[in-house]
Amino acid sequence: MITINDISARIAGRLLIDHASVALPSGTKAGLVGRNGAGKSTLFRIITGDLSAESGSISIPKNARIGQVAQEAPGTEESLISIVLSADKERAALLAEAETATDPHRIAEIQTRLADIGSHSAEARAATILSGLGFDHEAQLRPASSFSGGWRMRVALAAVLFAEPDLLLLDEPTNYLDLEGTLWLEDYVRRYPHTVIVISHDRDLLNTAVNSIIHLDQKKLTFYRGGYDQFERQKAEADELQMKAKAKNDAARKHLQSFIDRFKAKASKAKQAQSRVKALERMGTVASVIEDHVQPISFPQPEKQPASPIVAISGGAVGYEPGKPILKNINLRIDADDRIALLGSNGNGKSTFAKLIAGRLALQAGEMKLAPNLSVGFFAQHQLDDLIPEQTPVDHVRRLMPTEPEAKVRARVAQMGLATEKMATAAKDLSGGEKARLLMGLSAFHAPNLLILDEPTNHLDIDSRRALIAALNDYDGAVILISHDRHLIEATVDRLWLVNNGTVSVFEGDMEEYRSLVVSSGKKKDEKDKSDAAQEQVNKADQRKLAAERRASLAPLKKKINEIESLTKKLETLIQALDAELADPVLYEKHPAKAADKARQRGEAAAKLLAAEEQWLELSAEYEEAMAS
Repeated sequence: MITINDISARIAGRLLIDHASVALPSGTKAGLVGRNGAGKSTLFRIITGDLSAESGSISIPKNARIGQVAQEAPGTEESLISIVLSADKERAALLAEAETATDPHRIAEIQTRLADIGSHSAEARAATILSGLGFDHEAQLRPASSFSGGWRMRVALAAVLFAEPDLLLLDEPTNYLDLEGTLWLEDYVRRYPHTVIVISHDRDLLNTAVNSIIHLDQKKLTFYRGGYDQFERQKAEADELQMKAKAKNDAARKHLQSFIDRFKAKASKAKQAQSRVKALERMGTVASVIEDHVQPISFPQPEKQPASPIVAISGGAVGYEPGKPILKNINLRIDADDRIALLGSNGNGKSTFAKLIAGRLALQAGEMKLAPNLSVGFFAQHQLDDLIPEQTPVDHVRRLMPTEPEAKVRARVAQMGLATEKMATAAKDLSGGEKARLLMGLSAFHAPNLLILDEPTNHLDIDSRRALIAALNDYDGAVILISHDRHLIEATVDRLWLVNNGTVSVFEGDMEEYRSLVVSSGKKKDEKDKSDAAQEQVNKADQRKLAAERRASLAPLKKKINEIESLTKKLETLIQALDAELADPVLYEKHPAKAADKARQRGEAAAKLLAAEEQWLELSAEYEEAMAS
């Protein structure tokens, strides 16, 4: 059990957490959610002891090991596999002592302990973790200094996963992963044998990998069972009940106050008025539901969409050095209404292909035809550095609208989803999410016919990602999307292209099939020739046949899940109807017995809903595990 008891914390004088409490049973997989800047990372620092709480305490079992990803990515000359193996401090110390120990009894103790902690299989386990995060056998033997910062952060993540702490703290772990690494991490966290708390804005990870949500909101912590979808539903229901309770409380207080105001000056009514004053004090108030408003995002619509295909590539090859193509044999077309997601591990060429379509790279071979007057908007995370630090969003937009009045310039900034108070803020002082909104708006400024987004969500919270989904679905042009956020992909695209084996091809399955393919291939990589594992591709027809057979065998379980989902919807509808009836004061005045019966029905329905949701969670986890095996 991990218990956070009545803690408060300030950063730079700003109160972030105010007398908050929550308890986590051992083995909990919890997602810590809340708006950017709410204090989630601050809570992690308090748990690890890097920051002292202003008040309150955190109780963690004695000798429990806490692990989190190192702030500094390893950049030494050590091989990746060595760095990961050294993360298990106990194993490393025992192996070092075993080389110099001379006492037979101590040698026996060392060897027994090494056997207990699985030392002999440690290298295989470390290799499996590195493989899941995208490092093939050859890469695992290379020095860390030969990799870029993003890949080194994967090594730091692999190290903490290998150490297998009793409490694993992960702060936005998917920010430096591709979709394949994210899918592997989801599966790994779900099966992790100890307690995990993960800060993430990835909705699918919060639905797949965790079994509870901790919500940091209004400086308080609230614990919810289930994944993110269930949390959203439960919170919406709680907010609705609170609003109704507040309305009822306000009406009752108004009624009492009216009596007090009318009769407090009359001697004959003084006692009654005074008793109403005391009743009013005892009644207290119900807090309002505070809704944080998220600025919407919108992309300007193209004035005229050219005829399809807007891009056609025949026998294309592209790369950065003459004669050394990264991708070749590309034979694809993009139509005016296409919504395409690029799948494939980092390093396979997704961004290279995006740059080709955006006109940032030229073909080395083959032919690419573009529709006349085709306009392309291109967003990539690394372009955040292109923003001018001292200039405000208004300054950035004004350079593109030099002759327009100030009101029009500010209106365009507002369309990018930046609040009024942020319009005059220097770019260097904007948050990562605000910079991303500004850059996306600048990329799409001239109403392109084709919008290319390369990892647009790294700095966006869940509500901002929802705003991005709405913006993309409202946009009339074509879209090419590279993202590790599976929910964003499933909500906005209708075609999947796989960048793998040095080319780009259509992926015939859906995201669930791709997830099963990635997870299952990750589990089998150690059984294959590791140097070839990253390049292997399962025959699509066989894969679909296997998937169909697997779904057929699991049909009874899927049917049961669907039945529970249907029951859940019926119970939710019933509860909503009962709540509407119970919110009517006339019911209590004229039909008190009926009101009591309705309240009883509501309680029974809520209990059935909770039981159904728990059963749905268990069966869904069983189904997903069977599909991935």
